[in-house]
Amino acid sequence: MAKTIIMDHPLIQHKIGLIRRKETGTKDFRQTISEIAMLICYEATRELSLDDVEIETPICKTTVKMLKGKKMAVVPILRAGLGMVDGMLTLIPTAKIGHIGLYRDPQTLQPVEYYCKLPADCAERDVFVVDPMLATGGSSVEAIRMLKEKGCEHIHFMCILAAKAGIDAMHKAHPDVDLYIGAVDETLNDHGYIVPGLGDAGDRIFGTK
Repeated sequence: MAKTIIMDHPLIQHKIGLIRRKETGTKDFRQTISEIAMLICYEATRELSLDDVEIETPICKTTVKMLKGKKMAVVPILRAGLGMVDGMLTLIPTAKIGHIGLYRDPQTLQPVEYYCKLPADCAERDVFVVDPMLATGGSSVEAIRMLKEKGCEHIHFMCILAAKAGIDAMHKAHPDVDLYIGAVDETLNDHGYIVPGLGDAGDRIFGTK
């Protein structure tokens, strides 16, 4: 069974409080989303494997720890997931970037695919799927299903805010995928938005509200 990690770091909780505020403007919202993504990425990469590597310092030779050769990919779910990419690349600048485009049908609340472009060797990478919100779970479940169809086996999911319904949906559909979540809210409203939530993350990141 995969892990579900709910972040308890004070900086993450403080920054989530900032983006919940309706008066937080686009610039500050976008920047804070990126900062939260970086902090969650720090935790999500905690178990990456290390190798012993011999190097030479200005003083002498020594053995240091370096990441093993396994490569990483960051796959945002468009469009809101794009807001998390730069923060993650601050920590893992050599990661390749894929994109999965899904929108939620306003009537059925089911995900509809409109774009998918992944690194050619995505199946060989540790893949971090990112989306600020995990509401009904439909888009995230579908994105991970698409990745598995492409042969990806080492998949992790990161979000900033989740509803319990979305977590349950992910556990049911993909019990092998680790979840890294900034905070959890109890419910969804009739439109499938997280309550109390923070509104539409995509609109607030890109200023289209």
